[in-house]
Amino acid sequence: MKVLFINPPQTASKYKFMGVIAPPLGIAYMAAVLQENNIDVEILDASAEDMNFKEVKDELIIRKPDLVALTALTPTIGRALETAQVVKKALPNSIVAIGGYHPTFNFIETLKDENIDIVIRGEGEYIMLNLVNALENNTDLQDVKGIVYEDKNSHEVIVTPEAPLINDLDSLPFPALNLLPMNKYKLLDMDTHMTTMITTRGCPMQCSFCSSAAMHGRKIRQRSIENIVDEIEHLKSKYNIDTIAFMDDTFTLKKQKVIAICDEIIKRNINVMWGCTSRVDTLDEKMLRKMKEAGCITIFIGVESADQQQLNRMQKNTTISKIENAFKIARKLKIRTIASVALGMPGDTKEIMNKTIKFVHKLKPNYAIYSLATPYPGTKFYKESFEKNLIKIKDWSKYTLITPILETVDCSLKDMRKIQAKAFIKFYLRPHYIIKQFLQDGPYLLKTIFGVIKTALSKTPTNTNYNKRELKNM
Repeated sequence: MKVLFINPPQTASKYKFMGVIAPPLGIAYMAAVLQENNIDVEILDASAEDMNFKEVKDELIIRKPDLVALTALTPTIGRALETAQVVKKALPNSIVAIGGYHPTFNFIETLKDENIDIVIRGEGEYIMLNLVNALENNTDLQDVKGIVYEDKNSHEVIVTPEAPLINDLDSLPFPALNLLPMNKYKLLDMDTHMTTMITTRGCPMQCSFCSSAAMHGRKIRQRSIENIVDEIEHLKSKYNIDTIAFMDDTFTLKKQKVIAICDEIIKRNINVMWGCTSRVDTLDEKMLRKMKEAGCITIFIGVESADQQQLNRMQKNTTISKIENAFKIARKLKIRTIASVALGMPGDTKEIMNKTIKFVHKLKPNYAIYSLATPYPGTKFYKESFEKNLIKIKDWSKYTLITPILETVDCSLKDMRKIQAKAFIKFYLRPHYIIKQFLQDGPYLLKTIFGVIKTALSKTPTNTNYNKRELKNM
């Protein structure tokens, strides 16, 4: 059996407007497990390759896969379903499976699409392996945990039991980057070779807007230090990677682990630049010094709001003073910071949002991302917004963090878009900011500013015929 993973064309990314194009790590992991088991597998990253649907169809006809596996987030589900339609037109006898965050939490809705045969729920590496083996051996799909499909005879929707989470992450092979167009992945058009990594799965935090814990569980599962740094060496030697973005929900959650990784990088004398995600309540000067020594150049930090009541509502479990202290330490050590803000969460007012916008300036981050509150399926935020009938936009393709989905007590959807645009423009068009940041990042800053302002002033287009789905509380 031949398997083809497809990352659909023109898929949205909350980092794309900042010049970041990253490899689809999830399908690269699944492909690696299939490779390890001698299954014929390929990946088509149609988004990175900037392909249209006709080009995807041409590739399908050339490659002739038996099973096509698609990946989808909430804003990309429409493009994924359009891709499924292309697959069925090009190869009517092929089987189409789909996984990712959105299908995991909206599996019944997703399966209703006439071009989808199987939905994969949760961590897909061994679900895919078991599915391929069942299809090859023509055994009962009911024995494959973690899938949803329609029985051909009874037309009954079969939801098999959830697949267990993968406890031993070291048992997974490194992602199959050999199947990806590694020259397409970039950071701000810099002359670097970049990729992404994960060192943990699962998140014990309870942020109301994050679906990670629902997908990967609240228990932290860690890779060993040796396994993590072995992969860094592998990336350096095989792909000439010099920049890595660690995509853990919170890379800095366990300080001793972070310090151990840094010590091992230093011990092996690996010259690599890297960035990571963090929470302000996990940062201290000792750890940040060690991170910088090991090559850390950027930290992505969730600020969310300047109002303590709002932080409490979001269950952020942090304080304004901790936020201020984290940015102060990073500035002292000259580590770049990216401040991430959520505008328009329930309880937000114009006054609170303007206070937050000013607060970000006070923090002096190198970059800032002002996202509009977006309730993604699988989150507590979505459940509450659905139950209280707060959701005003039901077009999944608009769930990009740029289009307003909710109104607040004193802001219409139009008001929310204006507030976001103002936040971006006020931050990035400050003369003293431009001069200071240009001295550090040069022309790459100008590319970022152009992308950010273009995003701030544009309207989010509807890019699919498949985006108007019935909203359900699943």
